[in-house]
Amino acid sequence: MTIPEVGEATEKLTIALEHMLRHVRQSATTGCLSPAASLVLSRLIREGACRLTELARAEGVSQPNMTQLVNRMERAGLARRISDVQDGRVVLVEATADGTELFERRRRERALALELLIQELTEEERRAVHVALPALARAIEDRQARSA
Repeated sequence: MTIPEVGEATEKLTIALEHMLRHVRQSATTGCLSPAASLVLSRLIREGACRLTELARAEGVSQPNMTQLVNRMERAGLARRISDVQDGRVVLVEATADGTELFERRRRERALALELLIQELTEEERRAVHVALPALARAIEDRQARSA
């Protein structure tokens, strides 16, 4: 499979986003979460309790790997397994109150890191960022809604 060519501006934007995301992610140091645990915790908080198989599929990992990750998150008090109220045979994974609190602290750290970066921009650049990033997020949400 060949990857289609993209324009130079798009290539530069991709590199800039990669740098920005790395910087913002690395700024969240509270709780010493692995990137995988941080993503799973984020998903559980955003979408609520879900099956292990759904988590594995959504994160693109095998079920045994997700089981190991959830086990570690349970031991750390960040997640727990619960019975599905509609089908008691089904086990769901949900974020705990401690997991939610840790996630919120990490989000505040990332937001502060982004805010400090934005403060270094000119006024015109700040306005552009405040328009462009929410527009890109909306496009992602729209795309995900269409494919659901």
